[in-house]
Amino acid sequence: MGALIGLIAGIGLVLLVWTFGEPDWRPRPRERRDGLKGLLSRAGLDEVTPGGLAGLCVGAFVLATFALTAVSGVLSIGLVFGVLAAVLPIAVLRGRARRRLREHAELWPDAVDNLASAVRAGLSLPESLVQLGERGPEGLRAPFIRFGRDYQVTGRFDESLDLLKTRLADPVGDRVIEALRIARDVGGGDLGRMLRALSGFLRDDLRTRGELESRQSWTVNGARLAVVAPWAVLLAMSFQREVVARYASTAGVVVLIVGAVLCVVAYRLMLWIGRLPSERRVLA
Repeated sequence: MGALIGLIAGIGLVLLVWTFGEPDWRPRPRERRDGLKGLLSRAGLDEVTPGGLAGLCVGAFVLATFALTAVSGVLSIGLVFGVLAAVLPIAVLRGRARRRLREHAELWPDAVDNLASAVRAGLSLPESLVQLGERGPEGLRAPFIRFGRDYQVTGRFDESLDLLKTRLADPVGDRVIEALRIARDVGGGDLGRMLRALSGFLRDDLRTRGELESRQSWTVNGARLAVVAPWAVLLAMSFQREVVARYASTAGVVVLIVGAVLCVVAYRLMLWIGRLPSERRVLA
């Protein structure tokens, strides 16, 4: 019986961790390959190492487990909140990565217009990209400043573009950069026209996605409230040992596990119903 409860508890904790993932049932190939390193890159935290992030998660798990066990006197409650604390940094990073992608998506049309103006003024394509580090949208300047340094050091346009794509970690940026690469390789006098068309397409796509996301937000917020509410109540109850003492029994552990599974299933189902197709990175 103890082994069965342990197995069910492990499955419940894995599902609880999965709750804080992307609202798509299928794992993304790019995320499977990159892991924590790719997540840090998408969040704009390249200076943080995956080992440091893993250490933060382990430390949060140990600290939260010890603190809640000491407060409530029930190990199972401490473990539940320890797992929640362990996945919290990952959830924060994923939220940061999503916000960063939305912010960049709003800036890319202006950046492409800036590129078109620079090309029309007679600058070469590398020079046009370098000047984005000085005159481009504020949120995109840092990667292009580093692109300029890479290009000055190596003089290799393709390699500098590859490094720029890695730093941006942005599906919209991938499209723009690959379009510029093709224009550079093929040549021709239609680069300005292509950039203007691309800018218009990005604006239309941004406007459509913004309308859909505004309608979807109530579903996402409802799902988050539904999954947080019971655990917030349990946290408040943990300060009353005589109330939560029954969770130390086998039946109490089963209640926690069943509650965690139901929260996970409901959360994933609501997100699956209200999900929007997310743009994937190309040629990354």
